[in-house]
Amino acid sequence: MAHFAKLDETNKVISVEVVTNLVITDTDGVEQEQLGIDFLTQLYGGVGWYKQTSYNNNFRKNYAVIGGTYDKTRDAFIEPKPYPSWTLVEDTCKWEAPTAMPDDGKVYEWNEDTTNWVEI
Repeated sequence: MAHFAKLDETNKVISVEVVTNLVITDTDGVEQEQLGIDFLTQLYGGVGWYKQTSYNNNFRKNYAVIGGTYDKTRDAFIEPKPYPSWTLVEDTCKWEAPTAMPDDGKVYEWNEDTTNWVEI
């Protein structure tokens, strides 16, 4: 199955659509993103823009999530920023806390007020 993010005019992901691989496979047996875009555009009446996303993160860095964005410059899907203090890691396009979560087998959650991990 192929997955496509439907984007609004600001490149925000508003839905993720699934189509069979038969739809995106050309007559030479090669998968073509544009075939999926054309199919979805016709199916939904030309509303929205589409970009293929990879459930296995094989391309465009991350799987598209509703509320996330597509960054055209990076050709990547980026999840919504979880906290104001977190920063984007350029090579993965994932958000990172200012301090690493402890790796001691305990369960933690982020506390933005203290900008630190708190054991729960």
